[in-house]
Amino acid sequence: MQKDAPSKIRIGIGGWTYAPWRGAFYPEGLAQKRELEYASRKLTSIEINGTYYGSQKPESFAKWHDETPDGFVFSLKGPRFTTNRRVLAEAGESIERFFKSGVLELKDKLGPINWQFATTKRFDPDDFEAFLKLLPKSVDGRPIRHAVEVRHDSFRTPNFVALAREYGVGVVIAADSKYPQIADLTARFVYARIMGATEAEALGYADDALDLWAARARMWREGGLAQGLETAAAPQPQPQPDVQERDVFLFVISGFKQRNPAAAMALIERI
Repeated sequence: MQKDAPSKIRIGIGGWTYAPWRGAFYPEGLAQKRELEYASRKLTSIEINGTYYGSQKPESFAKWHDETPDGFVFSLKGPRFTTNRRVLAEAGESIERFFKSGVLELKDKLGPINWQFATTKRFDPDDFEAFLKLLPKSVDGRPIRHAVEVRHDSFRTPNFVALAREYGVGVVIAADSKYPQIADLTARFVYARIMGATEAEALGYADDALDLWAARARMWREGGLAQGLETAAAPQPQPQPDVQERDVFLFVISGFKQRNPAAAMALIERI
C-alpha cells in the first residue's frame, strides 16, 4: 500500500504584484514579469486573490504553474459571485463554472480553495449545508480541498463546526484581526491567515510572535490543536485518533502589507 506523502507546512502571502514590495522584497530592477518567479523561490505558497474578483485565463494558470518550482502550491480564492449571494444553495452553476475556468492547469500546484464570505453573511445551517454539498471532492480526477472563510459572529457555534467537519471542509483561522476566530480543526489540512503585521517591526511581527506562530504551525502539522486560539466547539483529543498529521497553509495577509513577505520568510526560517 502506498503511503501518504509527509505533511508539509507551506507559508506565503496574498498575491505577488504590489508596488511597495519593489525594492523592499523584490530586488531593484527586477522585471515585473519575473516577480512570481522570484517570490515562489522565497516562499512556499501564495494565495491568489484575483480569482475572487473575476475569471482568469487558462493560459495564466498554466504560466503560473510553469514559473514556479516543484513543490510550490497556490491556494485560490473562490469567486465572490459564488459566495456573495442570498441563497447559497443556488451556487452550483457558479462553482461548476469556476472549476471549468482553467484552474486545473495548475496541476499538482493547485492547493485549497478559500471560499470567503462577506462580514454580513449570517449562518443559516440548512443553506450552508446545501452549499457544502455543492463543493466537489474531485474534478477530472484531481482531489480538491475546500476551506470556508466566514466573517460573522453567528458562525461561532458548534453546529457550524460540526457541519464543516462532516463535509471535511476547513475553517479558515483568522488571526490578529477584527474577524471572528474559529480555530477548530475540521479537515485534514489547516488554513490560517494572520493579519497583524506592523510597520514598527522590521519582520512585521516581533520575534516572540513569530516563534509562537511557527510553534502553532508545527503543532497543526502534528495533528494537534494550537494553544491560545479561540474555538467554537469543545476541543477534540490532541491529536485526533484518525488524524496523525495535517498539511498546513499559513498566509501573512493584510496588516502593514509591505512587511508581509519578510514575516513569511522569517516563519519559513523558523520551521
